[in-house]
Amino acid sequence: MKNEKNERVEAMKKMGFTDFRNATSHRFDDISSELYREYVYADHTVRINNPVALNVNFSSGGHRVWDAQGVSHYVQTGWKEIKWEVNKGDPHFVR
Repeated sequence: MKNEKNERVEAMKKMGFTDFRNATSHRFDDISSELYREYVYADHTVRINNPVALNVNFSSGGHRVWDAQGVSHYVQTGWKEIKWEVNKGDPHFVR
């Protein structure tokens, strides 16, 4: 039981840019200063909490985002707006 609890506690810890593993030729930037990132489409919004790493595909316009929970996201183009809020004291723009 104690080991199971420790595993849950470890899983709840946020991962940072140094935890990110990239085995592709894609370049990722550290966006861990962001609390969340929202992609606003005409009919819905995609929200990613605690984004850590971002790759912009300049040929397709899609975004690859990895978050602090270890989830990888691919966000297709077509959004009307991208918005984010940063952690207190962090830079508003990093790229």
